[in-house]
Amino acid sequence: MNTANQAADLNRRFAIADCLSFEEIADGFVVARISTHDATASIALQGAHVMTYQPVGHAPVIWLSKFAKFSPGKSIRGGVPVCWPWFGPHGQNPQFPGHGFARTVPWALVDASLLPDHRVRLEFELVQSDTTRAQWPALSTVRNIITVGPELEVELATSNLGSTAFELGQALHTYFEVGDIRRATVLGLEHCDYIDKFDGGARKVQEGAVSFSQETERIYLGTHGYCEIRDPALARSIVITSTGSRSTVVWNPWSEKAGKMGDFGPDGHLAMVCVETANAAEDVITLAPGATHRMAAQYRSIKH
Repeated sequence: MNTANQAADLNRRFAIADCLSFEEIADGFVVARISTHDATASIALQGAHVMTYQPVGHAPVIWLSKFAKFSPGKSIRGGVPVCWPWFGPHGQNPQFPGHGFARTVPWALVDASLLPDHRVRLEFELVQSDTTRAQWPALSTVRNIITVGPELEVELATSNLGSTAFELGQALHTYFEVGDIRRATVLGLEHCDYIDKFDGGARKVQEGAVSFSQETERIYLGTHGYCEIRDPALARSIVITSTGSRSTVVWNPWSEKAGKMGDFGPDGHLAMVCVETANAAEDVITLAPGATHRMAAQYRSIKH
């Protein structure tokens, strides 16, 4: 099915009047558009990738680069990329993509509903192929359940359908919009151990709030399911709560690395910070046969 027909088919099967529709925004690239009483959002079928989310009366919560490229098989700069079924480089094969394949392959929409409280919920399942099975032979399924309302909720549900356990690494690589990263701080990680990837993987302990004056790439271990981005430039906080997550990743590429990436644009790094709900490094999950693991995050904007 070509993508124009795919968008039409999705509209026939899942559209909700005045709330949910589907369109092709670039060649081969279909997006769900969501509008509720409380917020607007957009989600790409590739990667089940939340691209935008903005509560009514608030600045955007999710950052999407103005220079993001929408091309089948290529990752999107910004939004909520799904890193699955591993985080970072593959443990055995360096030819496999970093952060897994989930963000660059098609997902199928399996359900869409308008909830009684006027939130819209979409449920996606990763479409497996010879390519994905070659990289991840474990018998499994993964679904991404996204709920749009006064808060944005994203839940990854991974089920082990096989007869042997497997290790699972994952992250919601969420890009949050900030007014000026140089003034922003992240609270909730105080006293946590972290791996400082910018400093050669050195093991450190967080003292006070996380602030930003250079490239930052840290995996915080044994985190507690709560972070807050304090953003004085936009006079707000973004509160992040999570379940089923043992790690939190904090990332900003800063100017030199962002300039080399080609899809940040001038000073794009100043308007974003990634605070990622994750199970990474030594916090990966061992999933027993027949078990399902759910990792969920909720994002809420609070004006100061």
